[in-house]
Amino acid sequence: MRIRTFDQYQEAYRHSVEDPEGFWAEIAQEFQWRKPWKRVLQWNFEEPNVKWFIGGKLNITENCLDRHLKDKADQPAIIWEPNDPTEPTVTLTYRMLYDQVCRFANVLKRNGVKKGDRVCIYMPMVPELAVAVLACARIGAIHSVVFGGFSAQSIADRINDAQCSVVITSDGANRGNKQIPMKDTVDDALIGCPSVKKVIVLTHTRTAVAMLKGRDVWWETEMKQVTAECEAEEMDAEDMLFILYTSGSTGKPKGVVHTCGGYMVYTAYTFQNVFQYEPGDVHFCTADIGWITGHSYILYGPLASGATSLMFEGVPTWPDAGRFWDIVDKHKVNILYTAPTAIRSLMGFGLDYVKGHDLSSLRILGSVGEPINEEAWHWYDDNIGKNRCPIVDTWWQTETGGMLITPIAGITKTKPGYATLPLPGVQPLLVDEAGKEIEGNGVSGNLCMKFPWPGILRTTYGDHERCRQTYFSAYPGLYFTGDGCLRDEDGYYRITGRVDDVLNVSGHRIGTAEVENAINMHTGVIESAVVGYPHDIKGQGIYAYVIAENDTDHDVDLVRRDILATVSRIIGPIAKPDKIQFVSGLPKTRSGKIMRRILRKIAEGDTSNLGDTTTLLDPAVVEEIKAGALVEVKA
Repeated sequence: MRIRTFDQYQEAYRHSVEDPEGFWAEIAQEFQWRKPWKRVLQWNFEEPNVKWFIGGKLNITENCLDRHLKDKADQPAIIWEPNDPTEPTVTLTYRMLYDQVCRFANVLKRNGVKKGDRVCIYMPMVPELAVAVLACARIGAIHSVVFGGFSAQSIADRINDAQCSVVITSDGANRGNKQIPMKDTVDDALIGCPSVKKVIVLTHTRTAVAMLKGRDVWWETEMKQVTAECEAEEMDAEDMLFILYTSGSTGKPKGVVHTCGGYMVYTAYTFQNVFQYEPGDVHFCTADIGWITGHSYILYGPLASGATSLMFEGVPTWPDAGRFWDIVDKHKVNILYTAPTAIRSLMGFGLDYVKGHDLSSLRILGSVGEPINEEAWHWYDDNIGKNRCPIVDTWWQTETGGMLITPIAGITKTKPGYATLPLPGVQPLLVDEAGKEIEGNGVSGNLCMKFPWPGILRTTYGDHERCRQTYFSAYPGLYFTGDGCLRDEDGYYRITGRVDDVLNVSGHRIGTAEVENAINMHTGVIESAVVGYPHDIKGQGIYAYVIAENDTDHDVDLVRRDILATVSRIIGPIAKPDKIQFVSGLPKTRSGKIMRRILRKIAEGDTSNLGDTTTLLDPAVVEEIKAGALVEVKA
């Protein structure tokens, strides 16, 4: 069901709202089902309880692989571009990917994995990561991919929450000019993970690693012991497909659960329409598979659509800031989907790195992770798209499974900084603090959804009450996104940022409570408070106010470095504060609540209007923090 004109979009949208079950049933019929569903949808947002394609049986890998073997066996499914541009590209056709996935599915079975088991995947951006994910799905195991930048503690927390029995990792990872020791990090994590029985280790960087007898096995050795025949496990549409952990406003990460049927239908539908994918197009999503963007728009959405998906191991600035443009030129990329952080970073290097590259193959540009600022939008449009490639500024979340509000390439009229209009099946509304709907245009409020779409999360793993509390309790009967939003005179939506205590740093959601907990674990810290502030490259930076145990005047830089090392060790380098300000106290109400609103304004450099501070336990502390912020504060 492809949308080709704006009239068709409006008609599809109307159909999806008036008859959602009929609308999605029509789309779902384009896929391969073992047994048809008995009912399309059953839902309420109170419990919450959402089920799509009830009674339908399928296996998502049959839709991503098997069904393409008839006419696309020799077409590239995945093109892998290594970190080092002097190393060879790897291309996996649909036939090759199918064989690899079946083999590795048999490796998993040989190592005791069965339907319903949880498998943690902690790997670099290599083709085997895609193989591992799909092999889990083929046998009905639930994959939980952990981003390769996380620390041993973060991995352990996720393994223990999901009770994973197997970990898949590699000896190391290449990232720019660095080698990252992945197996060592896993070994550190597993000290406190009794549920793990097996570790499967891929050879990638030839880093020396410790291999524990009876627990650790080599990927390559195991692959030689099995055949390439593995029948796909029959799954219910509502069986779990994967768990993906995301930060919340409280310390512990939440395991967002997506299921087989609805997620497949939604990612493929949004991929095909938003990017206006045409057979033969090369689609380059620059995300990591450790995040939802990689799950939905490197793997499942493109492969379920029979597309060619490009995976990149490295970073956009190594060996120089022309790396993305090298890849676009080399592989004749048609669709480029990247993050505003990457665009802003590359802007800073100037146009010399863009010149000399043939970008004429590009047809569509995309942006994901956070709202793209106007300056970056125009730079992307002028210099990369040459003012002829529509930009789809996509808004969505880990919890939504796929894009919700976004232009459709070449069909929706774009406006810099705006996610524009909801996709068919998506019913947004703005509410005030009391939960009352704000109608009309030229208004702003908290962004909610009043009706489910097939890709919506089903629960948070092992804690359904947390799912209800986080997403469905603030405004009864609605899914609350946690984002503020403006709807302009044309009815276009512009996301204005988080309204809860979650930061969006380089497109990664990081809970302030998580960072505070990590800082507070440093031996010399009494208490801390973390807020976001505008950052030229990352969008939001992390600003930490820290009360230290001793006078830090003599060794302030050392204490800062120690705090950063502590945060890196506990969460990972992505959560390191950009600025640390040492303070003697924090602005608290008489009930002990930290007034982050005040700290946020000071971090933003807006000290002229801090509002009423008379209700604070010690109003004088605000003046001290204001004065301290004027001196150089750094990480």
